[in-house]
Amino acid sequence: MRIYLDMCCYNRPYDPQEQLTVAMETQCKLMIQRFVEEGKYDLVASYTLDFECGNIPSPIRKRQIAEFLRKNTKIYVSHIGDREISKKAEEIMKANIKEYDAYHVASAIYAGCEYFISVDYRLLKYKTDKIKMVTPIEFITEMEV
Repeated sequence: MRIYLDMCCYNRPYDPQEQLTVAMETQCKLMIQRFVEEGKYDLVASYTLDFECGNIPSPIRKRQIAEFLRKNTKIYVSHIGDREISKKAEEIMKANIKEYDAYHVASAIYAGCEYFISVDYRLLKYKTDKIKMVTPIEFITEMEV
């Protein structure tokens, strides 16, 4: 099964953990990460993730996320499909989705992902029949059933 996590999801473990939802999302994201490392899911990454990772101000956080992506990405969406991805992203942006978020979703759809995983609740309001949009908690809950 192909999955795509956006940069908000990769950054979740670095957020303050005082809120229960944040702590639960962090634990579920780390569990997803472990399953990816074990080969249970095929991780999809994209040039949009690389760009956003490169803009992370913390060198430690940037290095850890980049290293995980480097070691575990099974399918990489590069600029090769950019025309098709751009067209899909423009369509997604018409639903009031920010540009980078739209490119993440478009890249995931282009790669044939079944799930798009994020902690960006505004983005998760976007609905399409092309991919299932879920939080890490929802993903783990669905996979355990």
